[in-house]
Amino acid sequence: MTLPKHQPHRLAWPLMAAALVVSWSSGFVGIRYASESADVMLVLFWRTLMSGLILLPFALMIGPRIGARALMRQMAFGVAMMFLYLGGFALAIGQRVPTGLVALISDLVPLAIAALSQPILGHRLTSRQWTGTALGALGVLIVSLNSLSFGTAPGWAYMVTIASMMVFALATVLQKRMGTIDMPIHQGLCIQCLTAAMLFAACAGWNGGLMPPLDGRFGFGIAWLVLFSTFFCYGVYYVSLRLHSAAQVSSVIYLSPPVTMLWAWLLFGEPLSAAMFLGLAVTLFGVWLTSPRGTVSKGETSLGPIGQPADLS
Repeated sequence: MTLPKHQPHRLAWPLMAAALVVSWSSGFVGIRYASESADVMLVLFWRTLMSGLILLPFALMIGPRIGARALMRQMAFGVAMMFLYLGGFALAIGQRVPTGLVALISDLVPLAIAALSQPILGHRLTSRQWTGTALGALGVLIVSLNSLSFGTAPGWAYMVTIASMMVFALATVLQKRMGTIDMPIHQGLCIQCLTAAMLFAACAGWNGGLMPPLDGRFGFGIAWLVLFSTFFCYGVYYVSLRLHSAAQVSSVIYLSPPVTMLWAWLLFGEPLSAAMFLGLAVTLFGVWLTSPRGTVSKGETSLGPIGQPADLS
């Protein structure tokens, strides 16, 4: 007798998406606190180092043995998804690329993932999903419009922001293509964090040293970044990628700019604007359009790498 396949509860994806967007936007809070008394490269070094060290005993004792090939793959993704992605934007801001422009480019990750999903994963987006993706990008633009300026940074610094966004998008779809997200999340995240920490150590050392400031705000910021913006956020992101298509998962990232502004309003008293609510409404509608409607068209898939159900073992 064939047992019926287990179907996830209809609220599973909305709850997971909400957790992802809240935790994705939470990095603003930790960076805001920690960078008040330290260079951003030093903040990123301690964020990734502490995250990796906390996970290390669990990665060694719980889960399958990590082979050399799997180790090298995860190290490569650590370079791409942590060092180049986070460090690239930090470098751009350090070169005086306006923060609003950096945030706008970083939040276009879903558009890049949607564009890469078809040639690399064979995931064909429907016209409805492409419309939703475009509306998500429009909502981000509306939210960011008031803070946008081009600044006077060197030309290469602007290219760094675009390259960082594209690296993260490419790494995401390649993980789906290669099946590397099937490694237990705590093991993969540990390797990625420690790999990025070694590279951020070189950058922070070049900028002045690795000693953290003895400051309560720095400590709170690092704790926030480790527990919420790394463990929780990356954990939810990788679990979501196992269960859903890369384009669908990434689409909720469009909601991070307005949610970030809500964080700023709640914790730092920064004002809200009508543009934020308009952008939020447009983005919510776009994200709704990208969500599965219960049927999968020919050539389209929402589960697992290369159209196969994700292996959660």
